Amino acid sequence: MLEGKKVLVLGMAKSGLAASRLLNAQNQVIVTDQKEQPLEILKELEDLNVSFKQSKDARELLDASFDLLVKSPGIVPSHPCVQKARELNIPVVNEMELAYHYLPKDVTIIGITGSNGKTTTTTILYDLLRIHNLPAILGGNIGYPLCEVLKDVNKNSILVLEISDHQLYDFKDFKTNYSILTNLYPTHLDFHGNYENYINVKKKIFNHHTSLDKAYLNYQNFDSLKITEDIKSTKYYFNNKDNYYNDEGIFINNELVLKLDEIKIKGKHNYENVLAALLVLKEFAWDLDKIKNYFRNFNGVEHRLEIVDSKRNIAFFNDSKATNPTSTLMALRTLNGKVNLILGGKERSQDFNELNEEIKKVIKIYAIGEVEDRVEDYARKMNIPWEKCGTLERAMQKIKEDVRDGEIVLLSPASASWDQYDKFETRGNEFKKLVEKLFD
Repeated sequence: MLEGKKVLVLGMAKSGLAASRLLNAQNQVIVTDQKEQPLEILKELEDLNVSFKQSKDARELLDASFDLLVKSPGIVPSHPCVQKARELNIPVVNEMELAYHYLPKDVTIIGITGSNGKTTTTTILYDLLRIHNLPAILGGNIGYPLCEVLKDVNKNSILVLEISDHQLYDFKDFKTNYSILTNLYPTHLDFHGNYENYINVKKKIFNHHTSLDKAYLNYQNFDSLKITEDIKSTKYYFNNKDNYYNDEGIFINNELVLKLDEIKIKGKHNYENVLAALLVLKEFAWDLDKIKNYFRNFNGVEHRLEIVDSKRNIAFFNDSKATNPTSTLMALRTLNGKVNLILGGKERSQDFNELNEEIKKVIKIYAIGEVEDRVEDYARKMNIPWEKCGTLERAMQKIKEDVRDGEIVLLSPASASWDQYDKFETRGNEFKKLVEKLFD
């Protein structure tokens, strides 16, 4: 817990604002961002006695008088202000690491990370704990900064935290009691530099574990097994001979607990998420009737292969959260039919060849964003019709002209949204509005 310190918060967003709220009472806090902030945010900061400085180069604000730099998770480690802080021996943390030091000692922490599936797994586990009347609190990368939910946490709480690689990067003291690693695939290489750096950061989800702590691993994911060979956690596996899914259903300890027709969400990747969540749930509670009822009604996570509508006998799926090719591949594996695919976004050296296994389902590709030229090259190579559209709205207008009854329209960009949108949710919401507007 900090008191009497001078702190620079680098980057506003949700996490920066939450950190400022936490620190303001007992510390001198300055928050900086390149962008102008809404008047209501500026008014709140003023009421908190937090100073806001808009700056294109935050280095001009930082000097040796500061005790701590709290950075937004998305800010790259090579950021000039972060580098200057390290040169001045000023500790650099993110919002989640900061909040960890304010938690009650005996709180139970479940951390979920992975290249894909972490949001769905986090949501399922949190929901199941709540329907078993356990004091679960949701937070982390799922949209609820840990600093923000601290007020609701006590020693009996079960914190269910989605933790991204960007957050893990700055972890030092943070420790979970239960850690799920859903899988590992190449992604976010622009942030980490290479895949080896990325997976080593993911390994931090097991930091400070002893044999009293528990790790849940995907037995079919080689890289997950490789990097966890030397962790001290007690290991549990899903996708192995004891905990698995097949055409009949989901098996835990070789016992059928859910038939596939009792699970509303579909797809192999979702069944893996269900397995991981159920394994952890078993440590806390187990009412099979409640579990079955939940999965009969769970529609999945918004923006993750979300069924938007069926209009004119055309199925629309919003998979805006697919910010890497592996996520898009999983979406294509799940869907059956002729797919019109909207592909592209921010350039992050993503490899569209990862889609080759299922690309035969795609009858046309609509290229958008910074990578539209590379998407065009990929479509040409795979001998799939394509259209360079630039924007999502233009893509949807072209799809309206092209699509036929019985086909599927899939927004699964295999790319981050930041070239044109502030976040993938905004992109997904625009897609849903365009479906409503253009296909009524």
